[in-house]
Amino acid sequence: MKVDGEKMEIEIITRKENPLLERTEIDFKAKHANEATPSRDKIREKLSVVLDTKKELIVVDHMNSNYGIGETVGRAKAYKNLDKLKVVERDYILFRNKLKEKPAPGAKAAAAPAKK
Repeated sequence: MKVDGEKMEIEIITRKENPLLERTEIDFKAKHANEATPSRDKIREKLSVVLDTKKELIVVDHMNSNYGIGETVGRAKAYKNLDKLKVVERDYILFRNKLKEKPAPGAKAAAAPAKK
């Protein structure tokens, strides 16, 4: 699907419903000729338009692009609600998708009690 004014197109390769985890699993291909590899945020934005859901409910699991081809393939998951997303997804995936903030390095040391 091509959104007006945008050069990047998103094509859904496979789409699988997963009722147990309350999500839709998507394999996609993003065509971005003569442009840099799109960010996860840009992919999530485009998928939210294609899937007609909120951007906050989409998690890009992984993306892979080859040099000079102008295509990126990847996997994303669209959840039905935010609570299920935060329970199921691993923290590092939430950090990558900017759905959770990384704790400051000093905050971890301050939270742990000093050993004697």
